[in-house]
Amino acid sequence: MALVAGIDSSTQSCKVVVRDADTGALVRQGRASHPDGTSCPPDAWWEALQTAVAAAGGLDDVAAVSVGGQQHGMVCLDADGQVVRDALLWNDTRSAQAATDLVAELGGGQPWAEAVGSVPVASFTVTKLRWLAQHEPDNAARTAAVCLPHDWLTWRLGGTGDLAALATDRSDASGTGYWSPGTGEYRRDLLKLAFGRDLLLPAVLGPDGSPGRTPAGALLGPGAGDNAAAALGVGAAPGDVIVSIGTSGTVFSVATVPAADDTGTVAGFADATGHFLPLVCTLNAARVLDAAATMLGVDHAELSRLALSAPAGSDGLVLVPYLEGERTPNKPDATGSLHGLTLGTSTPAHLARAAVEGMLCALADGLDALRGQGATVNRVLLVGGGAKSEAVRRIAPSVFGCPVAVPPPGEYVADGAARQAAWITTGAAPAWALDGLELFEADAHATVRARYAEARDRTLPRP
Repeated sequence: MALVAGIDSSTQSCKVVVRDADTGALVRQGRASHPDGTSCPPDAWWEALQTAVAAAGGLDDVAAVSVGGQQHGMVCLDADGQVVRDALLWNDTRSAQAATDLVAELGGGQPWAEAVGSVPVASFTVTKLRWLAQHEPDNAARTAAVCLPHDWLTWRLGGTGDLAALATDRSDASGTGYWSPGTGEYRRDLLKLAFGRDLLLPAVLGPDGSPGRTPAGALLGPGAGDNAAAALGVGAAPGDVIVSIGTSGTVFSVATVPAADDTGTVAGFADATGHFLPLVCTLNAARVLDAAATMLGVDHAELSRLALSAPAGSDGLVLVPYLEGERTPNKPDATGSLHGLTLGTSTPAHLARAAVEGMLCALADGLDALRGQGATVNRVLLVGGGAKSEAVRRIAPSVFGCPVAVPPPGEYVADGAARQAAWITTGAAPAWALDGLELFEADAHATVRARYAEARDRTLPRP
């Protein structure tokens, strides 16, 4: 029995799964936490990976290993391969002005969408490089290479220390702002526009490419961005829409042609199979539920029970969940807000329901944007930590206006990485079955979306 390993190095933690390459059966797994925040020393990811690998029984017996990771983060390396500064993560919004400037300098959203399929916002690596050049010129001068979190971990797993061995994949490269899913090439002119000069960039590999082996002899996969890995993990095909509720919220579909939305709402990413992955991302997702549970002094199970005990629409109470600013819509300085508070809605149940509905309404806006770009919605698959909430599962169909299928709880980013590892081991994409789908039917409440839309545009900036 050949074994393969998949790694999910997310914002909050590192998960490792070891699976049978032929059947996909789970053999063992492990996990470890990451530091909180919007920047992180990459060594903390490496230490967490070692802890998670040890908890999973090691990797000495696996034939291949692949890494799925949080997208967009900026990892700067000097000429000796040493990390220049803490990595800026996707949810770090200090480069918001840099994003605005870069869009204007190229003549607006349309030239960016045509060039790289997306319009830069503060999440994108290209904007973080501009911020570095402007605000930390000494660190910028030391930087010889830039890569993404999963690229860096794959490189460390290879153990060569040679910058020329840096590699990435199409899905993660498409989130940098200087690689084109349409042409499959870097746009070094855009990198130079942002940073002022060229840098060494990782080689972009196809779905079955390998940048080398670990010192123990396991093949290394090209890896993937977390959303593309999740799509691979659930076996998504063209016509499927995945809604992932993790630290960020993402709505994405598998498509056969690249997207180019000049409004910037839909990012025209690539996927991990050779197709494309038009995607809408929100900064605020599962942590909206965390915040609501904290405010009410309850755990998540009680938050869910409270939410389901309140009526649909929370009697007019609306929570706009921009607790960390927002990426879609592009409001990095926005704050969350509560609307429709009355004596009647001042109950824990109403607030719990409003938190769930507000988070889901923000994601439903993303689903509408995908449809506006021509996406076919045959089914919605709901995944991520937030999907474990019974309230989320039961309320989502009414907010989305369509049936929702929920796979059993799992580590689908790590599973997607494991599928990729099996792919490079066997030479063919594995046809692992996804069992245990639970279907929730829609009972649409149009007023929920309408009242949310009214409140959404009245958010206040941070003081």
